[in-house]
Amino acid sequence: MQAFTSGHPGATQRLNTVAHLEFLRDYSLPLSLDAFTAIRGTLDTYMKQGTEQARQANDDFFGIENSLKSWRGQIGGLKDAATMNKKRADEKALRDKVNASAELKAKYGDAWDKVAAARGSLPPYNIERVFFENGLSLYTQYFMIARTLVRWTDESAKPNGQRLPEYSDARKASIERQMASDAPIFPGVEQAKLEASLAVMEAKVGADHPLVKQILGGKTPKARAAELVAATKLGDASVRKSLMSGGKAAVAASNDPFIIIARQIDARCRELRTKYDNEVVGVERDAYAKIAQAVFATHGDAAYPDGTFTLRLSYGQVKGYVDNGKPVTPFTEVRGLYVRGDEHKQQAPYKIVDSWMKARAQVNPTTPFDFVSTNDIVGGNSGSPVINVKGELVGLIFDGNIQSLPGYFVYDQSVNRAVSVDARGILEALRVVYKATWVAEELTNAAAVKTAAR
Repeated sequence: MQAFTSGHPGATQRLNTVAHLEFLRDYSLPLSLDAFTAIRGTLDTYMKQGTEQARQANDDFFGIENSLKSWRGQIGGLKDAATMNKKRADEKALRDKVNASAELKAKYGDAWDKVAAARGSLPPYNIERVFFENGLSLYTQYFMIARTLVRWTDESAKPNGQRLPEYSDARKASIERQMASDAPIFPGVEQAKLEASLAVMEAKVGADHPLVKQILGGKTPKARAAELVAATKLGDASVRKSLMSGGKAAVAASNDPFIIIARQIDARCRELRTKYDNEVVGVERDAYAKIAQAVFATHGDAAYPDGTFTLRLSYGQVKGYVDNGKPVTPFTEVRGLYVRGDEHKQQAPYKIVDSWMKARAQVNPTTPFDFVSTNDIVGGNSGSPVINVKGELVGLIFDGNIQSLPGYFVYDQSVNRAVSVDARGILEALRVVYKATWVAEELTNAAAVKTAAR
């Protein structure tokens, strides 16, 4: 079955050079996996203390789980020889076309080497940059609030055009809302995250690093996390608003431990950011613009640009694939839900919710539930409609298969699949499980919809 989908796919990096991908594979992604696996672990321990602790940490935990899944898929693809060999071959073919033309070579020929040099210069200071400037060493809302207050009071004193972009006048209202927000900050959750991030910092950056010593203050990560969280007042919106309105003098006089740390490390953090912006971001901005122009100059509109969250259509086909030598059918059926739940004795994460268990005898077990298609999607396409050649809605995209995660960098039609819930499964659920027959009728009765719209 042919299908197309409309949506707003997020940022892809299909133009990334081999050198850039090798950096992600060898440095960036492994660091993220190590750090957030540790943070996930401390959150898991915290959640097991009780129902309330589980509720408090739920969003953080599953957000990290989702990121870890994505990163594992990406690094798996980048470690796959076939994927990287395809990328190398495509890059060589493009460079050969550029170098074959004196005009194109003069305009674009140096772009790949510039990216390689920029990425090659990054490893010696990248660990410091990620842990201190990016804040991974103090992975807690308290530090991000403290960093924002310290930098806002510094940056707002400068002319608007000379500030860091996130502290421009246009962002002031957003920062004020953040400081005034009454959304709860749970100390136990923040302490669990902080303990893990401090431990990873100590292991990765080194216990003898001056900033590590400064942050830990001679204590273990566990003891220091408990001390910092117990002493901070930044969970109180009134304190945050007072510091924001008090300006630089109030922030400079604050004895909140997170603000003290933010002030202490800020000079080095800014150095690292400036170095990265000048030697990597600035260089790659120019180089990737050249590579994009080279693609257009050599391929015309046969190649489409990277995703940028803007609206686009993707054409594809409902089609199975092969996973580790085993064929995967394009459709699943409702009965598969119950089979999987029974196999795992109704234990999380395979426990079936009560509404579906109560309806087990009534649902049609062979109703198509999900399907996969070759539509080229990434994060941002969740909820996108899937339309057949008759213009009928046949499903809604909600995910990609694990093999699609390297699709941020390279699309492989043999295994990349969008995963959609089948419209027939939606209707079966509405009618039988949720007893919302009126919704199903409204969705399927075109005449009624037209009458209601008049």
